[in-house]
Parts: sequence; C-alpha cells; structure tokens
Amino acid sequence: MNALDATAQDMLDRGMRARESYAFDEAERAFTELIVYCPNYAEGWKKRAFVHFLRQDFDEALPDLDKAIELDAGYVAAIAGKALTQIGLGEADAAQITLRQALALNPWLSERSLLTEPLGEEI
Repeated sequence: MNALDATAQDMLDRGMRARESYAFDEAERAFTELIVYCPNYAEGWKKRAFVHFLRQDFDEALPDLDKAIELDAGYVAAIAGKALTQIGLGEADAAQITLRQALALNPWLSERSLLTEPLGEEI
C-alpha cells in the first residue's frame, strides 16, 4: 500500500514493521505520528485501530475505526474491523449490522462466517 508521500510512507512502513514484530507500543507511536502528519489518511487510523485490536483494547480501536470509515465510507477492511471490534466489546447486534454493511460492499469477506442469520436478498 502506498501512502501520500515519502514521509508518510516511512511512518507507515515503520508502524507495519513494528506491528509485525509484536512491538505494539512502537507501532502505535508510528501510526499516531502518521495520523498527526496526515489526519485525513484513513489507512493510518485503521492501522492504529488494528494495533489496539491486537491488544484487545477494543474501546480504543472503535473510535479509530469510526474515523477511518468517516474518511472513507467504502473502506471495507475498516468496516469489517469495526464489526470484529464490536464483537470484542460484546455488542453482538451492532456487530451484525456493521458486518452486513461490509458484506454489502464485498460479499466474499471471510467474516461472512460470523453472521448469525443467513443473508437474504439484500446483498
């Protein structure tokens, strides 16, 4: 994935390397730096949310996902991530609604298996 410029790409790459090494504090710092540098870049918000999600800090992940979706309403990965986060928060009904929104954009998501009721003709 490509960021907006070389500086943003460096921040994104540092965050990704740190996350892949399970250095979550370092990853969060890199993604926060990216968000400050490019506050309208949905990917930065989603990446930081994923770090929170991996820590099972769902209360911190949710606002970042909401911001990513606000910036890019069709961001399927952020919408699916929000559904998973809602599941983590114990918000099963909200998660089902959000999951259906993601599936409306991409009906082949693996998260489809988390539906509690089969999809009708709405997708």
